[in-house]
Amino acid sequence: MSTIHANINGLDRELPSGLTMSALLDQLALAPVRVAVEVNRELLPRRDFSETTIRDGDRIEIVTFVGGG
Repeated sequence: MSTIHANINGLDRELPSGLTMSALLDQLALAPVRVAVEVNRELLPRRDFSETTIRDGDRIEIVTFVGGG
């Protein structure tokens, strides 16, 4: 299996090639409805998570929403 390298929240990670954003969020145990994702400084719409393949060298920022009161 070939791999790619991506930077996720400031950490370099080795990932399987062909991994989608949805699959990455699953691996990280993050619910898509509770996160905002930026790829290469562009906000990625939630509707595109399953269709967006992570590419070698991508810089990904994932922010989780926390509720409170």
